[in-house]
Amino acid sequence: MIKIDTPVIGITMGDPSGIGPEIILKSFLNPGIRNCKLIVIGDYNVMLAAYDRLGIESYKLIRVPDVSDCIFNHKGLNILDLNLIDIAALQPGKVQAASGTAAFECIKKAVELAMNKDINTIVTAPLNKEALHLAGHKYPGHTEILASLTGTKDYAMLLYDKKLSVIHVSTHVSLLEAITGLSRERIERVIVLAHDTMKILCGVNPGIAVAGINPHAGENGLFGNEEIDKIIPAVKNMKAKGINVEGPVSPDTVFLKAVEGKYDVVVAMYHDQGHIPLKLLGFHSGVNVTVGLPVIRTSVDHGTAFEIAWQGKASEDSMVEAIKLSVRLAL
Repeated sequence: MIKIDTPVIGITMGDPSGIGPEIILKSFLNPGIRNCKLIVIGDYNVMLAAYDRLGIESYKLIRVPDVSDCIFNHKGLNILDLNLIDIAALQPGKVQAASGTAAFECIKKAVELAMNKDINTIVTAPLNKEALHLAGHKYPGHTEILASLTGTKDYAMLLYDKKLSVIHVSTHVSLLEAITGLSRERIERVIVLAHDTMKILCGVNPGIAVAGINPHAGENGLFGNEEIDKIIPAVKNMKAKGINVEGPVSPDTVFLKAVEGKYDVVVAMYHDQGHIPLKLLGFHSGVNVTVGLPVIRTSVDHGTAFEIAWQGKASEDSMVEAIKLSVRLAL
């Protein structure tokens, strides 16, 4: 991917019934973000309503019909107005099909802009899966939407934090499917994706640990054969290709070892195996990165938080980190 000096970052509004508009607006109050070239892809009236509710006075919202009309400075935040939803009918904190539609349309537009090189990276605010499905978009989440819209087959979810980074072999599938669908080829592909992404972020050849899927990484077949049949062959093959990888490492110790500095990233076998330790250590600072796409995409690592939506209580920390990481990946 071609690196650039001053990336233009498109931020999707997310589900307007959730905390997306609030954390986007709050993030632009951060001194480290104010000089970034940002454009919010969403609904101007929604963003204005959230802006007014927060009582922001240090910058203005700029309504733009096209990316080419953006004015990039610390005095204003550009809003690409897609006119997505009737603000009078919006119900904060409630699951609404209209909000699911709005969230999907923001992503669709962001992908279009990124593929056309009108923006350089995508940062996504959270969407609500129930609202998304009510709107007729039967995707498990952002990762699968982005893969579908870009025609990407090999991709993975990486959660990045300064304390711990985790990449997943499987994500939004049942635990049974995560086990029965495990393959050596998929593990190898995720190891490569981990290596390529973390090399950019670390600046050196990253140390990669591959977690086992069974207790104690199978204990030489006592607790399952997945490690013997699939994980060990994948690790050996990647080692032979020069990747700095070890495993399988027992899942109950691998994350501690990574936090202590032995590894730069852990390859987790399924969703909760990786998400639980990352969210325990970095719920407000972790960043979700979809690796393998033809575009750069980062995101907050939390949901729509309907219980506190539009109340001024949501933390923007993960959004700030997502924007910063987006810039790092583009530079």
